Amino acid sequence: MQSQHPSRSALPGTRKVLQLSIATLILLGSGCAMIETEQPAAESVAERNPADLPDPFTVVEEATRHLENDLGTEPQPARPPHLWARVVDRLAFAECPADSRAEQWAHWYGDRDEYMERVLNRARPWLYDIAGELERRQLPGELALLPIVESAYDPFAYSHGRAAGTWQFVSATARERGIEINDFYDGRRDVWAATRAALDYLEYLNNKFGDWNLALAAYNGGQGRVQRAIERNRRAGRATTWEVLPLPRETLGYVPKLNGLGCLFKEPARYGFEIPIWDNRPQVERIELDGPVDIVALSAAANIDIAELVAINPGLNGHLTPPGGPHYLMVPAARAERVREVIDQLDTEDMIVWREIRVRPGDTLSHLARRHNTTVRQLRDANNLNGDFLRTGQTLRLADNGRTPENSPHAERYARLTSLQQRLLPTRRFQHQVRPGENLWLIARQYDVTVDDLQKWNGLGNNDLIRPGDRILVNMSQPGTSQTRQYTVRSGDSLWTIAQRHDVSVGELMRWNGLAEGSILRPGQTLTIRGGGNA
Repeated sequence: MQSQHPSRSALPGTRKVLQLSIATLILLGSGCAMIETEQPAAESVAERNPADLPDPFTVVEEATRHLENDLGTEPQPARPPHLWARVVDRLAFAECPADSRAEQWAHWYGDRDEYMERVLNRARPWLYDIAGELERRQLPGELALLPIVESAYDPFAYSHGRAAGTWQFVSATARERGIEINDFYDGRRDVWAATRAALDYLEYLNNKFGDWNLALAAYNGGQGRVQRAIERNRRAGRATTWEVLPLPRETLGYVPKLNGLGCLFKEPARYGFEIPIWDNRPQVERIELDGPVDIVALSAAANIDIAELVAINPGLNGHLTPPGGPHYLMVPAARAERVREVIDQLDTEDMIVWREIRVRPGDTLSHLARRHNTTVRQLRDANNLNGDFLRTGQTLRLADNGRTPENSPHAERYARLTSLQQRLLPTRRFQHQVRPGENLWLIARQYDVTVDDLQKWNGLGNNDLIRPGDRILVNMSQPGTSQTRQYTVRSGDSLWTIAQRHDVSVGELMRWNGLAEGSILRPGQTLTIRGGGNA
């Protein structure tokens, strides 16, 4: 949502919520075109009563508590005395003069205890590492607060602009910054990898512009846009500080949010806020791997709930760490030694081991299934295929040792992993940008959800208003939600324009509709579109 300052009518009122909700707990341990919201970034998963929670989320809620419980209660010597103190000690540019936008945002965040509790609990597994990186690089502590603005510290956050992860990278910027994205893994959701890429990028922007506020504006709005705005003001003989540059309202509203959070942590008593006291020790540990590892088999061998590994390895798209790297895994710190003991002893007979095959001219799924002694269903499931269309040269995966999730000795764990990842991964959860004339009722009808759902997912009360340009979280994994829509081709449409309009890829459109490359669309033709996106 685009704003210059927080407006009470447009911001959710304080209300009773499910404390340490399923969204918090999957991220309590469990995330650059950025999400801009007039309210803080929306919750990743719907807030619901415990009785309504699907079983996988109940499992996650219990499992992620282990991240803290397993560490025990023995006092640990530390200086500074607690983890957030390391961040506060590095706050460098927080200033909140009375009636400033930053001051208003400091009050806004400070007034919402339950919201901030949920968000900060998501940060807990990652803060030790982030604080260490800021110290190592001599960077300001405010940067540890930036994910609150970007994603509410949600590694699974996914914007309608296709930005993903705690630091909200779009894929192009992510790849430019060295983040790996492939079928097995999306490094934008990997907090360890994305943190390093984000800090590298922020350092680069600060060196380029010589000012942290300009660097932050460029992180949000793009360095090219900020550079052009500076040059335009210089030609006109005007100042070139961020607040007077001709930048989008979204970007002009972005910097005060972070500065407001800096003020909140610098002077918490002034805003009626309590900084949580956390032990200055890591909750997760990074373990180097020699090659791909099946996290389901590992969870069984090390006696770690699979939900816990999902929570602290949000970059994984399935059960296998990426064969081509990066070769590491985040594990609960209290279990790290046990994981090291068992990781080299994993029985490949209990794992699903993949190999790749290449589609030849004339191949069909049924031909391939017979040739490789498998089934069409297993090929579809292993490769996320929704139809029968194959391209010559296309690479497919199949189980090399005959193991499948159904016949594995860990079948139940595979099923729970699949359920969790289907609900958390971004194709089901996105942000709808409000258009002129839209209200919650119209948006709810468009996506076959309820107004109550939209209000819960976005922290909106009955009297809160939405405006054109606001972004509304839609959770397409809600039971009963329609996942498939029909689109009628209009004059002038192409696969590319339709894909852009619906926030999907051209390849997905082709696969869902059995289209070959070069297929011609005709006005009136009906296309199937799966998942979310604007119509």
